[in-house]
Amino acid sequence: MDPQEQFKQAAADVAVGLVENGMIVGLGTGSTAKLAVEALGKRVQQGLQIIGIPTSEFTAQQARGVGIQVSSLAEHTQIDLTIDGADEIQRGTLDLIKGHGGALLREKVVASASRRLAIIADESKLVDKLGSHFAVPVEVVQFGWQTAELKLRKLGAQTKLRPSATEKPFVTDGGNFILDCTFGPIEDPSALDQALNSVVGVVEHGLFLKMTWRAIVAGHDGVKVLTLP
Repeated sequence: MDPQEQFKQAAADVAVGLVENGMIVGLGTGSTAKLAVEALGKRVQQGLQIIGIPTSEFTAQQARGVGIQVSSLAEHTQIDLTIDGADEIQRGTLDLIKGHGGALLREKVVASASRRLAIIADESKLVDKLGSHFAVPVEVVQFGWQTAELKLRKLGAQTKLRPSATEKPFVTDGGNFILDCTFGPIEDPSALDQALNSVVGVVEHGLFLKMTWRAIVAGHDGVKVLTLP
């Protein structure tokens, strides 16, 4: 395991330690969240009783494979704690860019239904301004996606339709496409959030603002738990 993977594992282990018996737990998607699901599975095998609400079909399959009971928001509309990763975490605000794993719509739905959202990451994900290293994923309906793309470009985005492994367009679990929108460092995430929400054809986007309860970040100096003032 390389150092970055070790950092991710350390952050995941701390977050999983927050899970208590009887909780409804949101299960994130992505390489770091995958480590948390694995760690939760080990605790379940040791007797922990939880119900998991997965944010993707991939995570649902993984959770079942490690013995976690899986349910849905139809049965559990309130989640106690969600553990998920992030592409970028802004220092000071704990605002996020998420969606590199392609599950941003379900991730945001689950996050919005959660009492607490714990984000786990290695220290490379910390930025002074969102957009410094990652594009903002924007999920769009397949019908007329080109029209939405033109409007996103008018907002200042450099857009790229996300490809799948077969080079065909990547399709989300919801049956939509993703346009990765590069804005550069974002001066006003709230204004961009509103602008993206106003584009017809946009289903959801990867700006997660004012949603994070704790950011658990691991690096060369150990694991730090970041909270808002």
